Amino acid sequence: MINIRQILITSSIVIAILILALAATTSWYIVDESEQAVVLTFGKADQTVTEPGLKFKLPWPVQTVEKLSKETYSLHLGAKNDDKEKHDDVKMITGDENIVIADLVVQWKITDPVKFLFNADDPEAILYDATSASLRSIIGSSKIDNALTSGRADIEGEVWELLKSLIEKYDIGISILAVKLQDVELPNKEVRKAFTDVTDARETMNTKINEAQKYRNQKLNEAEGEAAAIISRAEGEKVARLEEARGHVAVFNSLYNEYKNSPEVTRERLIIETLEVILPNARIYIMNDDGQTLKYLPLTPLKETPKRAEQSAGKKSDEKKSRKKEGSEKNE
Repeated sequence: MINIRQILITSSIVIAILILALAATTSWYIVDESEQAVVLTFGKADQTVTEPGLKFKLPWPVQTVEKLSKETYSLHLGAKNDDKEKHDDVKMITGDENIVIADLVVQWKITDPVKFLFNADDPEAILYDATSASLRSIIGSSKIDNALTSGRADIEGEVWELLKSLIEKYDIGISILAVKLQDVELPNKEVRKAFTDVTDARETMNTKINEAQKYRNQKLNEAEGEAAAIISRAEGEKVARLEEARGHVAVFNSLYNEYKNSPEVTRERLIIETLEVILPNARIYIMNDDGQTLKYLPLTPLKETPKRAEQSAGKKSDEKKSRKKEGSEKNE
């Protein structure tokens, strides 16, 4: 017969060995540098371990350990997401009632492991929904031109602020590090082509407006320059006329003072000066008319006679020189 006592002793030894082995294997755990751990005592969070190394705990099932990564995660929301079954293309309506497809990447990390494990059943799903809601809200209040062109940076900043506030309200132990709006595009080729045509037309219009404004400014500057030049010339002419008038007044006053002192002499001098100005090439004749015979003394021909004599003498000397030259040539 089998000894029951030996069986009990053997079973107790085996059980003790198993318990010791279980205690030995479940009382130690290792936390890597890229990990953080939560120690659970009968399922309740007891402490959070962030320092790497070999750690001790009570054996299972008294205490268990949940390890979470410290790395930065990326949530891809949009048309280029590989998980098509979970995340469909994100089509949104802009503030001016246009449909666009957005592609957004959110970088996040776990900052409170206890809240991440116990405050929500699926924190990543909550993060995805909050990201989608934030992006739709901001895109829905933006115009399509801003979403497709220069307004992306503003949209990124607004989405980050809104998403951050939502995650803080949900209190799921997640921290939002960055939001990157990778792409915003129109839903199909026809719409994209139409929008491109409109954009090109708008740019052409702006270019023409700028050129017209430039031409207008150029012409205004030229006109203002010409006006300033005309005004300057008019001012100069005004000053010249005033000075000339002052000079005439001074001359007239001087003549008037002389006229008061000797009227006859001044009158004759003025008449002679006026005649010299009016008749600069007139000839002067002295005539004596006694009623029978007109006699005159031509002064001008007398003045011209010496000149004619000099001219005739010059001609004779030139003739003599030419004759001597001809004679010398014949002798040779």
